[in-house]
Amino acid sequence: MKPLDIQVNGYAGTDFNRDDLTAEALHHACVCLVEDGCDQILATFITDTVPTLERRMRRLVELREQDALARAVIAGIHIEGPFINPEKGYVGAHPPGAVKPANLEDAKRLLDAAGGLTRIVTLAPECDEHFHVTEFLAGDGITVSAGHCNASLAQLEAAIGHGLGMFTHVGNGCPMQMHRHDNIIQRALALRDRLWLCFIPDGVHIDFFALRNYLRCAGLERTIFVTDAISAARLGPGRYTLAGWDILIGDDLVARSPDGSHFVGSTVTIPRIMSNGQQELGLSKADLARVLDENPRKAVRV
Repeated sequence: MKPLDIQVNGYAGTDFNRDDLTAEALHHACVCLVEDGCDQILATFITDTVPTLERRMRRLVELREQDALARAVIAGIHIEGPFINPEKGYVGAHPPGAVKPANLEDAKRLLDAAGGLTRIVTLAPECDEHFHVTEFLAGDGITVSAGHCNASLAQLEAAIGHGLGMFTHVGNGCPMQMHRHDNIIQRALALRDRLWLCFIPDGVHIDFFALRNYLRCAGLERTIFVTDAISAARLGPGRYTLAGWDILIGDDLVARSPDGSHFVGSTVTIPRIMSNGQQELGLSKADLARVLDENPRKAVRV
């Protein structure tokens, strides 16, 4: 098995979402990822102003080009935002002030900054008027993923018609309190035969008992496991950053916002996902190979 983790914000002390990312830090993260059994990743950039995102992605692309290991490990880029829902709860840890409606001009700017490495763009379908950006991205071979959104079932179905193909971290990027039946989690599960469904299996973002229910509903055919790892992954308790956020990791290894109101990425690693999958979710090694290796590669064509 050669896991492809399609959502990694940073690792082992390295934050990809920094303006001062260094060659040494990028190389160190790649060394640690390989040591932990992760074959490849999509380096993930979260919402910020478009110029800031451009600058950060260009920096990573430049450093990656100079490092053979980084070229091997970083299979592409996942742009998560800024075209997401700005409402509290749905916006999650993304800075609301930098969120904006999807538009072709900014989308093209971001793709250019990513140097042809963009594999996934996460956006809110309800914030993409007439689904123009979704259609543009899908036409360029990029996997378009719904996330940090509150799209109606009809909007999701319409977006699928224009190229939407995935749902980012189902069960997260949404408020704690929602309608008990008609909510974004149920809508995503209802479209399990048409969308790749991604989950963070750390027992924190989704309690294991609930994740077992989701997996029974979704099936493994179109399920993908991701870490959504931040710089604190592999390091243990302490203070870390993600795109300028100060993050406190407690003894429970949970990454929380400064006010403790919501999670900010995760610290889970591939070895922990393997352990959780077998011990908490009852998955076989073949099942884990499907959700960590086979399905991600099919979904993003890596």
